[in-house]
Amino acid sequence: MNLNSILIGSENPERLAEYYSRLFGKAGWESGGFVGWQVGTGWMVVGPHDQVKGTNAQPGRIIWNLESADVPGDFEAMKAAGATVVHEPYAPGEAPDGLIATFSDPDDNYFQLVSPMEM
Repeated sequence: MNLNSILIGSENPERLAEYYSRLFGKAGWESGGFVGWQVGTGWMVVGPHDQVKGTNAQPGRIIWNLESADVPGDFEAMKAAGATVVHEPYAPGEAPDGLIATFSDPDDNYFQLVSPMEM
């Protein structure tokens, strides 16, 4: 199997599309109110969902990660583009050579920059 994409449903997908466009550039795909960006080999897509209302009450429940060889550099670029910072880059205890930085989108969904990790 291969993880193909992540879909983030929203009551206001236009707001999310605007936010992520500032971070990732022009979307690579749009159809029927859905907007997507290819990030590496997968896709990050936002779109309308009738079961989603308001902001995420539990933003830590699902966190999607972007692998980055330069977490500090990509962190600064995203921050300059208007990303909402939840946690600046830090080295977690179990992987002291790696870094993680956490952001939040306008619906309070968390995503992170993470150093490459061996599984």
